[in-house]
Amino acid sequence: MPFRFRNDADLVDDVPATRRIMPFLMPTRNESLVFFDLDVDAARIDARVDALKARGLRSTVLHVVVAAAVAVLHERSRLNRFVAGGRLWQRRGIHISFSAKKEKSDKGSIVVVKKLLDPALDEAGLAQALEGGVREARSDKESVSDKELKVLLALPTFLLALLVPLVKSLDAWGLLPKVFVDNDPLFASLFVANLGSLGMDAAQHHLYEYGNVPIFCVIGRKKHSFFVDDAGAVKVREVYPLRFTFDERIEDGLYCLKSLQLLKERIESA
Repeated sequence: MPFRFRNDADLVDDVPATRRIMPFLMPTRNESLVFFDLDVDAARIDARVDALKARGLRSTVLHVVVAAAVAVLHERSRLNRFVAGGRLWQRRGIHISFSAKKEKSDKGSIVVVKKLLDPALDEAGLAQALEGGVREARSDKESVSDKELKVLLALPTFLLALLVPLVKSLDAWGLLPKVFVDNDPLFASLFVANLGSLGMDAAQHHLYEYGNVPIFCVIGRKKHSFFVDDAGAVKVREVYPLRFTFDERIEDGLYCLKSLQLLKERIESA
């Protein structure tokens, strides 16, 4: 049985028996998936992006979505949990991971950034923090993760095949060093991929069995969406589609649905 402590989270004991048994009935994340789709008003987001740019900040839809997500994860803290070693844990801090391409071409490599974000920061402060992470990732400077991967990939394949399960076992027992967890983007509250920046539609993404990310969000390109207004008239508007993949072992669907409604409100707020 895993230890009752970790260096990145606190054990959650006050949960119903039906939720405590879930990690044993569904040991993996990808047999515990629930999918949610959310369309957000593009005009509202674009206005917020333009307002940030007017202040001299580099901003995209990613910054608006992440800023709203940080606020929701702080307010609805039960979403900031994960399953490890058959137990439910409350993460310390809000860690957001996101991917970006070094350049928009077939040759451009994908970089992954992980940031610990303070919910007390305003949208401009969060945009600055995120952009700083992107600049560093796109620079020629090697990240801590890059250095670790270089060492691992230098090992013979049979040793690497043994090492990865060992890391997973140490994580299940709560024995991974803090420096390892802090620098790994797959140990995070939320992973976001902005496929819309590449002109792509939103996809439903899997969760990773490695690490402990319980929520994945994919942002798609702007598109037209038809809806019926209160008067019964069919109208059209532009939206950004958000596709969420959620590990239902951390919290029930109703709590997640209400959290997404709050996320939509925050994204679309003036």
